[in-house]
Amino acid sequence: MKKYMIETWGCQMNEEDSEKMAGMLNSMGYESTGNKEDADIIVFNTCCVRENAELKVYGNLGILKNLKKSKPDLVIAVCGCMMQQKGMAENIKKNYPFVNLIFGTHNIHKFPQLLNNAMQSQNTIIDLSEDYNIEEGIPIKRESKIKAFVTIMYGCNNFCTYCIVPYVRGRERSRKPSDIIKEVSNLSEEGYREITLLGQNVNSYGKGLDEDIDFAKLLTRLSDVEGIERIRFMTSHPKDISYELIDVIKNCSKVCKHVHLPLQSGSSRILKLMNRNYSKEKYLKIADKLKSEIPGIALTTDIIIGFPGETEEDFEETLDVVKMVRFDSAFTFLYSKREGTPAFKMKEQVDERVKHERFNRLLELVNSIALEKNKEYEGKTVRVLVEDISKNDGTKLMGRTDTGKLVNFSFEGYNADDLFGKIEDVKIEEAFTWSLNGKIAK
Repeated sequence: MKKYMIETWGCQMNEEDSEKMAGMLNSMGYESTGNKEDADIIVFNTCCVRENAELKVYGNLGILKNLKKSKPDLVIAVCGCMMQQKGMAENIKKNYPFVNLIFGTHNIHKFPQLLNNAMQSQNTIIDLSEDYNIEEGIPIKRESKIKAFVTIMYGCNNFCTYCIVPYVRGRERSRKPSDIIKEVSNLSEEGYREITLLGQNVNSYGKGLDEDIDFAKLLTRLSDVEGIERIRFMTSHPKDISYELIDVIKNCSKVCKHVHLPLQSGSSRILKLMNRNYSKEKYLKIADKLKSEIPGIALTTDIIIGFPGETEEDFEETLDVVKMVRFDSAFTFLYSKREGTPAFKMKEQVDERVKHERFNRLLELVNSIALEKNKEYEGKTVRVLVEDISKNDGTKLMGRTDTGKLVNFSFEGYNADDLFGKIEDVKIEEAFTWSLNGKIAK
């Protein structure tokens, strides 16, 4: 049996795209391998949100040059967001002529056809469609048997000045609710217990559909699917979060009490330059509403350091919001120039030394708060969806709480196979910055 390897960079939507390609390859008779030397097909699914992600692609492609020489029949494909950028496909073809296939984010459903064409051609096949139709029924080989990603919409209409996503993923397009419900129902029948709904901005779900539907209503409908016990979602844009959505999170037992709400900056001046369409004050009002309506809710966020024109005062505003909101965790990034975005041409680019100094100060604050919040769990019993063997300790199991906390726990006296996919009571004994340790509560 021939083998394939897919390497993925980027967000959860990239991960789900890779699961779809794996599903198509499996249906074609291939099997997965984690070893490049054993693979007959290697696929790089790329990201272009930050420069570092692109550099990884270049480095890994360079490594494949010698492997291709020793295995001339090896098929190398590069796809994803990076390839949708203007001129990128031609650049890859010129500098890495041993690549067989290049395609983008809009035509993954054509992967088997493109792969067949690439196998029969002596030249690099490039297919970068500008139009995008939502294709249903694509086979998916999911990484987990317990929890699954479910994309509910594609693209983005927000055009934040630092972000390349709207240019490579296209404008917003929502899936029909009936198709989403059908997919989730099928997942339940297959034994899945948790779903994570994906979209660049799930709060704007439903715009453009004929049916009277929005994200809050979709969550309500999905909560009626029997067998599914937890519903997560990301990402929420602060400008579009509604009181109706907050009410659903509060009152629907299946919707997890965790909201990922990207801040990006605590400075209203910088937020305006970013085209985020909310102010520091509006963000704080939303955070306060979530915390007051849903006691114990976990709030996580994204923060960019060093956006063009960011002053020390602007940075202090960001630290101020972090101190007031007290995020459970934060993904922190150094601003990365992306050609094709308005911010790329902005003057007053922040010095790299200053960026790193601010980044380290932010990280110290975020991590100290995260540890303090996790310490509050010590001695408490929490409900954990058992997912797998712990990656850090093979004698323990791992899973997450309703609030998204990673828990590693001992299960003495229990059979691990009987626990997978179930929600168990776990008593927390010790807290760390990024995880909790405990044992099954008897």
